[in-house]
Amino acid sequence: MVYEERNIWASLIVSVIGMGVYVVIVLQQAAGGPLTDVDWVPIMLWTIGASIVGAIVLSIVWGMLAGVKDPEGVGKSDQRDRDIAHMSTRVGQAFLVIAGLGVIVLCAFEADWFWIANTMFFGFAVSSIIGGIASVIAYRRGLV
Repeated sequence: MVYEERNIWASLIVSVIGMGVYVVIVLQQAAGGPLTDVDWVPIMLWTIGASIVGAIVLSIVWGMLAGVKDPEGVGKSDQRDRDIAHMSTRVGQAFLVIAGLGVIVLCAFEADWFWIANTMFFGFAVSSIIGGIASVIAYRRGLV
């Protein structure tokens, strides 16, 4: 597995876990009441921070383990890696645009801040996850 693919996997793993943890904590805080009553800001910020740190740590540890097996190729990337990164960015951005449009609609209807922020938050997450999945598929099956 090449350096870039390993980083994508680390990001995917942490993103999915982070989103799951966020949803569980928010639902627990709501305790069957309205979700808009939850103090979501610190939960969201901690989730974002922990996910960033988690992805970095996982990527470093995984890279160190890979470096033991193949010290020469641990951090190399080539044109194929750049092409896959460009493709996955385009795929992910489509979902980010959809989330942005959703936020505009929610603002137009003066929705609660909870719904606006979470639409964008999940838009970023879905964009990252779908883009990562597209990258993994391209690494496994190749670019068409």
